[in-house]
Amino acid sequence: QVQLVESGGGSVQAGGSLRLSCAVSGVALGNACMGWFRQAPGKERDVAAWIYPGGITTYADSVKGRFTIDQDNAKNTLDLQMSWLKPEDTGMYYCASGYRVGSSSCSWNTWGQGTQVTVSS
Repeated sequence: QVQLVESGGGSVQAGGSLRLSCAVSGVALGNACMGWFRQAPGKERDVAAWIYPGGITTYADSVKGRFTIDQDNAKNTLDLQMSWLKPEDTGMYYCASGYRVGSSSCSWNTWGQGTQVTVSS
């Protein structure tokens, strides 16, 4: 059974940084799709960044150049380094895992409980 536990959320001013971490159990990181999703109030949950099996990383256009996703296969953790944060980055951030579909897509099937990120202007 896959379990994902996020930590590291909080409140920060615009331009600041936060690092989120996800403790992963029940799956080998190198064999699974791993990602960070976020959901702003009143909006749908969208993917911010993910790692495809083999290490290929992909970012949403809105976070490119500001966020970095990284996984430590030995520690079984998935991190999201967020820099130059903007008020529109505010939301609940979720760690997710899934399996590959085709050569570059993922199907997501497990979610953590989420951690809140609030960016003030």
